[in-house]
Parts: sequence; structure tokens; C-alpha cells
Amino acid sequence: MKTNFSVEPISAVTFARLCGGELRDGEKGASAIKGICTDSREADENVVFAAIRGERQDGHDFIESAIANGCRCILCEHSCEAIVKNKVSAIVVTDVSLALCRMANTYKSYLNARMVAVTGSVGKTTTKDLIYSVLSVKEQVFRTPGNHNSLIGMPMSMVEIPSDSQWAVLEMGMSNFGEIERLSITAEPEVAVITNIGSAHLQFLGSRENICRAKLEVLSGLKTGGTLILSGDEPLLAHVGGKSYQTLYASIEREDADFYAKNITVDVKEFGMRFDVVHDGKVAKGLFIHLLGRHNVYAGLYAYAVGTLAGLDEEEIRYGLAKYHTEGMRQNVYDYKGITIIEDCYNASPESMIAALDVLEICSEGRTGRSVAVLGDMLELGDASPELHRLVGGSLVDMKVDQLYTLGQGAYQIGVGARQKGMSSRAIHDNRDRDDFKKTAKDLVKHLKPGDVVLFKASRAVGAEKIIEYLKEHL
Repeated sequence: MKTNFSVEPISAVTFARLCGGELRDGEKGASAIKGICTDSREADENVVFAAIRGERQDGHDFIESAIANGCRCILCEHSCEAIVKNKVSAIVVTDVSLALCRMANTYKSYLNARMVAVTGSVGKTTTKDLIYSVLSVKEQVFRTPGNHNSLIGMPMSMVEIPSDSQWAVLEMGMSNFGEIERLSITAEPEVAVITNIGSAHLQFLGSRENICRAKLEVLSGLKTGGTLILSGDEPLLAHVGGKSYQTLYASIEREDADFYAKNITVDVKEFGMRFDVVHDGKVAKGLFIHLLGRHNVYAGLYAYAVGTLAGLDEEEIRYGLAKYHTEGMRQNVYDYKGITIIEDCYNASPESMIAALDVLEICSEGRTGRSVAVLGDMLELGDASPELHRLVGGSLVDMKVDQLYTLGQGAYQIGVGARQKGMSSRAIHDNRDRDDFKKTAKDLVKHLKPGDVVLFKASRAVGAEKIIEYLKEHL
């Protein structure tokens, strides 16, 4: 990963101050630092190489490689022979990852942007992008690119916030306790959104209650007088509140919520959802988002709420919601040679997979072809993994999916759950080897027909998009 400072180049002395580190300046140290990288192959004379100690690799092992590529300043936890020998600068800290968060937090003094933090188990990126789409109607807005939501990605992204930005929308991800707390303290948001509490990361946190606790760590950095926006339909979030901030609820079930969506309908022709929003005794009618599924209405509600807090009027928010379009591998719906493909391969949890099956059902309604689900492993579910995969399998029957293709050992249990609920074994095509994606792809090439609607959904590590690539080459 590599990011560039949005302000003028800074000195090694200033960079050390931002990080809270000790500068050991070499004769060939950097005179003007323009950015940071965590990959030694991206290093050059104007970029600091951050030697991050990870689970699989230690960035300190690549310091010599970074110097060979021209790097003249290293952020590290200890100096080494390569640094001394080549007389480059070293900024020594106790923890490089923590130093990046300190740097991002201090860097905020150069900026004027008000921060919006978005976290949750499912829908973080969609919510972040919809909020960005709404706020950018009227303001200069920055958003963390892609899924740069980690302890490394989010703080490194913050140094790219342009100095003229009025808002910055930051996505915050986590896999264990303490991570959201650190990110929130780094960003010091004025608005925080928790999209939902799901089952992702059960492997590390053990229960939904613990996941809820971890997400609520976003309060650690929320500014006094700030606003916390929550799902009014999640019982675990029903009684969250404090004297130093206000809590607002968004709901599609509770009429007493601060932002309530009603009259929710599907626009299959435009591949989107239409709904009304009730807020403060007024009704905004016929709002539209280019996303299918009731679950995405929540993201629209959160964006509406943030837009309202930012002072946008109803028509500005309406326009901001409508101009949003999906990017990459998140719910990308399109036709290919007469077959409707729902490409949703970025990530998967039980909640997001069932939501994606809901989209498959919507897209299949009124079609002459079959509904086909190609589902891969859902990872990081811990001991509950078999049960949760079978739960997804059972939902296929409720949603009347015609054909199921599974990829991986975990996904095999989806087929088990579908059979237990009454799905015919002839309609289920299992492939337990997720590395052999071509086996599934070849089966699909043989059996898909014009008019079919096909959903592709799996955890990112499964790489389900490779099946789609194969189909496009061989159909």
C-alpha cells in the first residue's frame, strides 16, 4: 500500500514528530517526504517505508530492499545494519502500526474536514459510498478508497484527505477487540454509524454480544456533542446512549425511529429500490437507490440521516442517493449473453449471503429461466461455521432457488442445509475443493441457459470471480 500526503512535502523531522518517534538522521536521509508505503517495491527517495510487523511477514526483513529501491527514510521499531551502512534516516518507534495511527491523528491538524466513521458487520462500504454520494452533492468530500478500513489502511488513507475537504467518510473494520477503539481515537469522528451486528468474526469474538461490544468501541473517539446513528431493528443496539453524544435510530420496522423507511418497493427494470423516509414529522417520498434488496434500504437511511445532519435539504439528498452506482464486485448486476449475472464476490457472512439470495429472488421474479446460486465458503465463523452454512442452505428453499453450486468444504454444508429443507439432490452440485474453481465453472458452462439468473457469492479469499471470468471465456 502506498499513499501520498495531501499537503506539501514534509521533512523527516516533521514526520518523526507526527509519529511520536525518534529520528536518527543519516547523511543520505530524505530531504522532502511526499508519502508512505508498506511495500518495499513501491519505495523511492521521497517515500517513507513503514516496516510493519505482521502475522506472516516482518517488514523489517525488507528494509534493505526498500533502500535498494531508493528509499532514504525508514519507519521502524529498531535500526539495522542496512540503515547504518547506507546512512539513511530511521524513525524509531515502539510499534509501527500504532505510530501510523498517531501520525494520522496529528496530521488532522492540517485539515478542516469533519469526520464520519462507518463500521458494522455488513454493508460498511456501501453505506460509506452512499454517504459520500450524498455529501458530495454540496460539499468537498473524501472517502477511504476501496476497503482501506484496517489499522494500517485507514490511517494511511487519512493523509490523503485534501486540505479543502469539508467532510471525510472513513470505513472502520475489525477482527478483534481494541481495533475499532484505536481507529476511532485516530479519526475523532463527529458522526459514527454502526450499520448492524452480524456473525462475521465469530471465530475471534465468540458471540454476537461480543461483536456488538467491539463495534461500540467507535464511541471511544466520538467527539463530545457528536452523533451515533444505529439500526433501530437490532435488539443489541436498542438502548445505547450517553450524555456526551446523541443517538439516532434508522429503521424499516419501527415507525417511532428517527428515520423510518416505508412503502419499500423493488424497481427491477432500474435494478434498484424505491422507498419513503419519515423524519421529524415530514415524509420524503419516492427516494431511489441503484441497489437491490431491503437490506440496502438501511444504507440509504444512514446516508439520508448523515445528509440531514450536514444541512442538506430533501432534494439534495434525493439526488445524492440516486446518483450512486456500485463499483467492483459488490452487487454488480448485468446481462451476459442472455444470462443475468449478480456478481457479489467481495465478501460473505450469513447475513450478507441471505441478503444476496433475496436479490437473486427479486431478479428472478417473472423470468422464464432458472435461479442459480453459486456459493462459496464463508470464513471466520469459528465453531458455528457448519451450522451457519446450513442455515444459509435452508434459506435457499424458502427463496425457491432452482439450482445450487457450492465451492469449498464450508459451502458443502450449504448443500446439506438445502437437502435437509427439501431441495432435490439433483439440483445441488457440490465441489469441496475451493482451489479447483474450474470444476464448478465447467459445470456451469454445460448447464446454464439464456434466461437464467446466476448469483455468485463467497468470502473474498475464495475468489469466486474467477468462475465468472472462466464463464465469459467459454460460454
